[in-house]
Amino acid sequence: MKRRTVLGAALVGAVATPALAAGTARAADPGPSVNKQQSTQLDAQAIYFVSYDGLVNNNSFQKNGLFTCQGYQYAGWYTSTGYAVIGRRVLGGSSWSTVTLAHQLKSSDSHNVISMGVSKTDGRLHINMDSHSDGFFYVRSVAGLLDNPASTPWTSAVFGAVQTSLDGVTPTSQFTYPQFISTPEGKLQLSYRVGISGNGRNALAEYDGSSWTVLGEWSSSTGTYTSAHGSSTARNMYLHGIDYDVDGRLHSFFTWREQSAAVMCNSGGITNHDTGYVYSTDRGRTWRNDAGALVATTGTADTVAVTDSGLVVDSLNPDHSLMNQESQWTDSAGLPHAIISYVPGRFGQCTTDYVADRTANGRAFHVRKNSAGSWQKTEIPVALNSSQRTKLVLDKYDNAYAVFPYGRIAGASKASGYSDWALLYDGSDLNAFGEVVIDEMRIKADNVLSFMYQETSSGTTPSALHVVDFALPA
Repeated sequence: MKRRTVLGAALVGAVATPALAAGTARAADPGPSVNKQQSTQLDAQAIYFVSYDGLVNNNSFQKNGLFTCQGYQYAGWYTSTGYAVIGRRVLGGSSWSTVTLAHQLKSSDSHNVISMGVSKTDGRLHINMDSHSDGFFYVRSVAGLLDNPASTPWTSAVFGAVQTSLDGVTPTSQFTYPQFISTPEGKLQLSYRVGISGNGRNALAEYDGSSWTVLGEWSSSTGTYTSAHGSSTARNMYLHGIDYDVDGRLHSFFTWREQSAAVMCNSGGITNHDTGYVYSTDRGRTWRNDAGALVATTGTADTVAVTDSGLVVDSLNPDHSLMNQESQWTDSAGLPHAIISYVPGRFGQCTTDYVADRTANGRAFHVRKNSAGSWQKTEIPVALNSSQRTKLVLDKYDNAYAVFPYGRIAGASKASGYSDWALLYDGSDLNAFGEVVIDEMRIKADNVLSFMYQETSSGTTPSALHVVDFALPA
């Protein structure tokens, strides 16, 4: 039997200001800082079109569109002619080597991103691209490419043929949001959505070094959700991320997107509601709520549903333009952190145009679980000035950084209990369009915050695509 949700946050306070004692940082640990090192150009003429308020080369759900492995950094993007390109450079180097894949972007849809993954068991690079509720395109490299990059020529010969399956395995005919994650054992998992917006399910597949296996769906699109305005009987779970922590626990924050506009105060809003959280201790085979209760078994009929209890860690109705697919991170103690954003109630209780309202009044919030096991939320005092999403990272000292649209960077210290958020870099010299793609792996490799961004353009005029690097506290 499914458990009914009691819609109410487990959060401590609407906007918490934790006491210093909540943190465990030593007094000698440095606070957050960024020092711009260099900016390199990937492409002077990358494809440019605005779709769903975003760009296909820089979207928040483009996990590992930029990543670091074994002393090299890799990036994926589409050129002005729509061809997919994979570039690499020696970490910190000034020039990129590129390989053009035999695939051309099939439509002007910003969902059709390039995402990459590393299978550590065989050293392969995996690439999934160009899908939005339909078929995908998949490429994998020769074995050992990522293990010995300096001795492996960077040519088209290191990549296999473009496929429309995972080496013969077809997970679904309605595929969106590929996100590769490496397991602690070195296997590679692929997170994706089955179905469409407002009526979709999250699923996992796994590569063991020789073949792919579909593990199955783990979230549900069914059940009734009722707001103050009306009800909806279909939805999808949008992930803020899916990540393993230092102890091998798999974490995922999410928000629900209802299919029916009846749940909103105004049809110009967006039907997202509530911030939820689940975790898995068995590599995504089963899922538990924050209290540890089993709420789903992947590949069975018992999947995470809106009617399950204990999922919501920050309650919010659908009237505040809550954004989906924002960002998450886990700290050195394995505690989960997320960035969410919406229009706070002080600006009104009913958004009527989610793009305009988020741009005018949207704010980002840092949601985290503290060492005592309580959930806390802090508003970051930086206006969004955008309808788009913010990325979250933590440095080696667990200081937090929010990378806002246009490449602006704010930071907060662990020592303060993340109560001292302040703008560290205003991004004015980047001329960035909006969202950025973070290199999650590089921060752990050499304490550098590295992100990919594209310059603002107009219409369909191509623009330059860059990677910029910032030194974090050493």
